[in-house]
Amino acid sequence: MATSAIPAIRPRSNFPLRRWIAFFLSVCLLATFAAIGWAYLLAHSALPQLDGTMQVRGLSTQVTVTRDAHGVPTIEASNLKDLFFAQGYVTAQDRLWQMDMMRRFAAGELAEILGDDFLKHDREQRILGLRVAAQKAIEIASDADRSRFEAYAQGVNTYIESHRDRLPLEFRILHYSPRLWTAEDSSLIAAQMVKDLNHGPYKHALTREKILAKLGPELTADLYLNSSVHDHPPTMSRPHVPKNREDGKMTPEGAGSATDEVPIPAAFGFSSIAALDSDQPPAVGSNNWVVSGAHTVSGKPLLSNDMHLGHQMPNLWYEAHLLSGNFEAAGVTLPGVPYVIVGHNQRIAWGFTNVGPTVEDVYVETFNRDGQYLTPEGWREPQHRREVIHRKGQPDMSMDVVLTRHGPIISELVPGETRQLALRWMLYEGTRNPFFEVNSAQNWEQFRRAFSKFDAPGQNVVYADVDGNIGYQSTGKIPIRASVDGSLPENGSDNLHEWTGYIPFEKLPSTFNPPSGIIATANSRITPDGYPYSISTGWEAPWRSARIYSLLESGKKFSAADMLELQSDIYSEFEHYSAERLVYSVDHAKNPSPRVRQAAEILRRWDGRMSADSPAPTIAARARTQLTRLVLEPKLGKAPKDPHELDATLNWRSYRWPMQSVWLENVMSQRPARWLPEKYANFDEVLTAALDAAISEPDADRDLNSWKWGKFHPVEIQHPILGRIPLVKHWSGPGVREQSGSGFAVKAVTRDHGPSERMTVDLSNFDQSTLNLVTGQAGNFLSPFYMDQWNAWYQGYTFTLPFSPAAVERTRSHRLVLEPMN
Repeated sequence: MATSAIPAIRPRSNFPLRRWIAFFLSVCLLATFAAIGWAYLLAHSALPQLDGTMQVRGLSTQVTVTRDAHGVPTIEASNLKDLFFAQGYVTAQDRLWQMDMMRRFAAGELAEILGDDFLKHDREQRILGLRVAAQKAIEIASDADRSRFEAYAQGVNTYIESHRDRLPLEFRILHYSPRLWTAEDSSLIAAQMVKDLNHGPYKHALTREKILAKLGPELTADLYLNSSVHDHPPTMSRPHVPKNREDGKMTPEGAGSATDEVPIPAAFGFSSIAALDSDQPPAVGSNNWVVSGAHTVSGKPLLSNDMHLGHQMPNLWYEAHLLSGNFEAAGVTLPGVPYVIVGHNQRIAWGFTNVGPTVEDVYVETFNRDGQYLTPEGWREPQHRREVIHRKGQPDMSMDVVLTRHGPIISELVPGETRQLALRWMLYEGTRNPFFEVNSAQNWEQFRRAFSKFDAPGQNVVYADVDGNIGYQSTGKIPIRASVDGSLPENGSDNLHEWTGYIPFEKLPSTFNPPSGIIATANSRITPDGYPYSISTGWEAPWRSARIYSLLESGKKFSAADMLELQSDIYSEFEHYSAERLVYSVDHAKNPSPRVRQAAEILRRWDGRMSADSPAPTIAARARTQLTRLVLEPKLGKAPKDPHELDATLNWRSYRWPMQSVWLENVMSQRPARWLPEKYANFDEVLTAALDAAISEPDADRDLNSWKWGKFHPVEIQHPILGRIPLVKHWSGPGVREQSGSGFAVKAVTRDHGPSERMTVDLSNFDQSTLNLVTGQAGNFLSPFYMDQWNAWYQGYTFTLPFSPAAVERTRSHRLVLEPMN
């Protein structure tokens, strides 16, 4: 039988398709490399000139800028006007975009360049009126101080005008150019620091009002306590308090551990464990201390300071050494503002922590249908301030800010609030800048005279001088009230709750050469027993200050290296105590589960160090959150699932208080029946249930030993613009890293908060003083000084800060001479 041939079916060639795919991929690759090349060229063109000679318009004489191996400039000028002009110019070389963003952030001008995602922020800033406060500060400044601010602004503007075609990359990406700098802009940045450090008690007052109405005075007093047996005010001799479990033994990260902290892999996905970090109450703060020569190897004082603030990229501070004739100061400066903020001069050194004073009150105003508000003299017309917010790609938005005799109406800033709330804030009274006098002070008397003019933010200032003296001075204009203390909202229609003046500077806590030879502060209570004035209604918890004192009182002779070790201490007394109470409760509970017993055994073996590679801190922190929920939820209600509704309703998460940990310590130690939830027979059951709930989350890892603290509690630092560019972000910031420490340890850290600098001044030899920032001096990611200090911050080492002419010359890496332009 004949068969017909079946022709072979040949597949159609897909070669053209492959060619198109290859072509498309090649184009994409070329476009990517072109974009990278474009970004590189733009960023490179914005790198500052560091060597040689430069003609600069606005100078009257030559200025020398000598930079060390970390880009820290020593700026030397023959007169003060040129010195502060050059400080503005040099700071703009390294930080211009950051300076512009800082003033925009403070003024409420972010939506103009970043879009409507920042409209809420801008509205808040406009209501609070920081720009108005900055204007008033410049108006009341002395002629000499105003002229120095203007010289600084002139230096910034000379840099801007001469580099319009070589602006930092961020300006190019966002398609805008900075306007010229003004003295008011410098004051504006200072006002934002006041907001960051001395603003927020009104929110506590409003929440406290709701809790008081719900729980009554006894339970509310328990929650809002403002002292502890662990307190150590710096003007008091050592109180008799329970000793820390590891007195005299520092436990910095890495000590007693064979493994160092390691970076989280880029592919690490944040599990429920990491996400729970946001449930922890805010525990933040700074540390400073000074010890006399009786406690040092050199026989001269050592002064240390690590100010803990929110992380940003580039980091907040800018190191500088300023020199003109008899004026000389070195330390950290605030970009956009002249002078040295913290550091030393030829004879004295100083360092800060935040006092946290209550310098604002919220008043409930009564308005009628005609828009008038009630005062003791009758109905009064409010004033109005018109604000216009420019929006990127959108029409401008106009705002009407209503102003009463107490301050602006801020009801919009309080979710769910229907009353007309006015804010009185010390910032609105006008603030002075004393830092030229501080930088110039040569002894204790001049130092105190200078800081008597420091109105805000209120700070704890430690002092040392080359003659061997040490001291402490609290600062700030803190109101005296006709009645009460600002802890609750008050009636705005009468005069019963008005401010009657300010605490006299001479009455603020202060000490000079105490017999102990040791002074330390860490944001906790500074007022001695019987102090006649109310400074703060919400001191920070005392754990860090108690730990610092216990270590400084060990009898050891300290060196600068010892001070860095103390700044890196990661032992947490409170968290160790919490773990012990949990273990005790499990041991006395009825039939705890095997998994609860396993968690208790991990806690039992723990030494209280908040190490990145330890699971115990994670278990203890999660259990503490659950304990707070179990105790507060029956009284304040469940928290809504939608996080946007948290602030609009009263619930157990509404309670946020600086001394919240002390309240919880009291609950665990005293076990008051009024706080025992009805469904439990005793507190052992409550604590055991809290531990059980902490380790029983359905999406949590089953292996408790894998609950490493560093994954639960990492640090994250990234550039807000460059960090969004996939390839560039690997060089634009450290990213997410595991870290040791906690909010209750001397190394007080959270995901977005930590030491903004670490400084120790050696009064026996200033050239042996040490200082390091978080990441580096530069704002340009191509600069060698952009992240060259990161490893020191992360791993716990530091750098010397040259001061003498010989040391500055010996460590010189770059020298730039600025010549007047004819």
